[in-house]
Amino acid sequence: MATKSSIHIKSCNVKSSGAHNRRTAEYMRNIGESKIYIVPELSADNEQWINPGFGNPDLQAHYDYIKQMVKEKTGRAMQEKERERKGKNGKIIKVAGCSPIREGVLLIRPDTTLADVRKFGEECQQRWGITPLQIFLHKDEGHWLGGQPEAEDKESFQINGKWFKPNYHAHIVFDWMNHDTGKSRKLNDEDMTEMQTLAADLLSMKRGKSKAETGKEHLERNDFIIEKQKEEMNRLNATRLYCEHQLEMANQKVQEAESVTNALIEQAHQKQQQSEDLDRAISEKRSKLNKEKGSELLSVAVGWATGKSKALKGKIEDLRDEISTHEETIERLQGKIQTMQSDHQRELMKLEGKHQSELNRKEAEHAQETTRLKNRIAWQNHLIGCLSFLLLKTSDIFRKAVNGIIRLAKDYYKPRFASEQVSDIKDALNLFGDDRQSHRAAGDFLYLTAKQKGDLDSREQIKAKREVENVVDGHYDYQQKRGFSVRR
Repeated sequence: MATKSSIHIKSCNVKSSGAHNRRTAEYMRNIGESKIYIVPELSADNEQWINPGFGNPDLQAHYDYIKQMVKEKTGRAMQEKERERKGKNGKIIKVAGCSPIREGVLLIRPDTTLADVRKFGEECQQRWGITPLQIFLHKDEGHWLGGQPEAEDKESFQINGKWFKPNYHAHIVFDWMNHDTGKSRKLNDEDMTEMQTLAADLLSMKRGKSKAETGKEHLERNDFIIEKQKEEMNRLNATRLYCEHQLEMANQKVQEAESVTNALIEQAHQKQQQSEDLDRAISEKRSKLNKEKGSELLSVAVGWATGKSKALKGKIEDLRDEISTHEETIERLQGKIQTMQSDHQRELMKLEGKHQSELNRKEAEHAQETTRLKNRIAWQNHLIGCLSFLLLKTSDIFRKAVNGIIRLAKDYYKPRFASEQVSDIKDALNLFGDDRQSHRAAGDFLYLTAKQKGDLDSREQIKAKREVENVVDGHYDYQQKRGFSVRR
């Protein structure tokens, strides 16, 4: 069971959070079978709670309400996007946008109830002023194992013959704003550590280690699933290497047994040859003694030789028995090797199938993503073309700036804009806003319009883009003040 507490809080995507948390039909269709991590048969165990004090459960509507509230309380619009400002040392500092609605993912146990998590949310509201808007208990997520779980894994179970590792967790959507002041709540690392301790105490779980202690970054859901799949592939690879090692050791034993058997056969042949040589010697000795000494000496010599011959034949029989035993051992080892090779081949085919399936899935995802990006780029180009056409028709300032960029790009001998052209471009940039980020976006738009209208080649495109960026970055201003040339 999951015994260690953990909570990870991030900015809530109000457009997609509800679909995932509520398991809408459209969401279930769009996640696709190749990426499935939800078991619909287990979704009946999920629970949810919507704070009745906030009326409309739609997060987008509540987000819009917070924007209006911030404007009324502070007199300024809520800063939603990341922005840049210059620090005291002159360096550009990135300031994160406001996250008025945040979502926490909290690990729970299989027997954790909605009341337990609501108690945790109420305690968070009392301690830090963050108000829980929605709570969802998910007990239908996890990942599929490639085989049987490890012995110490008491949490995984089988579904239709496949082993499933559940990931029991809860989603808590918080309102992170102080509605009295219109400002965001400020929680530091100590507060987040205390929140994890609170989760462990209220949910009867073991206190997990914080990121500051482990040094590990939190993994999002899809990254976590991919990491688990990598661990499973590594485990299968280790099993494959172990099987190969066993095959190698078995083959080595067979080679050693064959070497011993060949030595025994050679020894048996030598003994057989000695026996045959001795039989011939006996025959010759018998014939000679018959002629020279008579039958008495013959009987003694024959008895001695016959005894030695029988001893050799006994050794030969022992060797043959030993050879037979070794041959049986070799047959048994060869049978074991064939079985191991068959098992190994099946495991390799299974791994190759799994790798190929994963590769096909990745290629399909890549193709879909490529198509989507191409369509998006084509649509953006279409919009840019329409907007460029409209501005060229309606704005003299924009038209003068674009024509000036085209003239400079096509003039082979003119290296940079004239003062009048710089002034026209700056006037056009100011149409889009008065900050650096708006000027950069407007400069890119001017360049793209000039490229399309002037049908610029690659050299002309490089020159036009470089000089427009020089204007945006203020290098022409620097030249006028210091008398230096613009970078080229």
